[in-house]
Amino acid sequence: PPPYNNRSGHAAHFCRYARFFLIPAAPRYWIAVASADHVARGIAGGFMQVCHGKRAPLARIRPGDGIIYYAPTQTFGTKTPLQAFVARGEILPGEPYQVAMTDDFHPWRRDVRFAADVRPAPIRPLLPQLTFITDPQRWGYVFRFGLLSIPEADFIRIMRAMHP
Repeated sequence: PPPYNNRSGHAAHFCRYARFFLIPAAPRYWIAVASADHVARGIAGGFMQVCHGKRAPLARIRPGDGIIYYAPTQTFGTKTPLQAFVARGEILPGEPYQVAMTDDFHPWRRDVRFAADVRPAPIRPLLPQLTFITDPQRWGYVFRFGLLSIPEADFIRIMRAMHP
């Protein structure tokens, strides 16, 4: 007997063997967190780097995924807030790779095609519309890990705010 009980048997046959077919995954959407000056280096070099150069977060991202950078500050190590989305791009084919920036710092990166026609979009006007912000009083909490997955609708809202 077929492993699934249906009238025609076709769905059972497909379901039984579907795991053997490579079905392209739909793109996912991400927010990475870095200071605006670090994001500018990535844009200039066509790469992204997150979480102080760790590989594991970059391994979660796939080619074709969308990425938006949120910059809490303009300059790394300062407390002057920027609190804006500053870059948008698409992950290019390839795996994370490691580079030597100094003798003792070898961060992991991924290649990204960044959009050229974006402007910084302050986050505060968008807060009521973003579904991944579950607590408006503590909205910054979601950014603490440096990389987060967001719904496509939120990605589109932010993207529209970034275009003139």
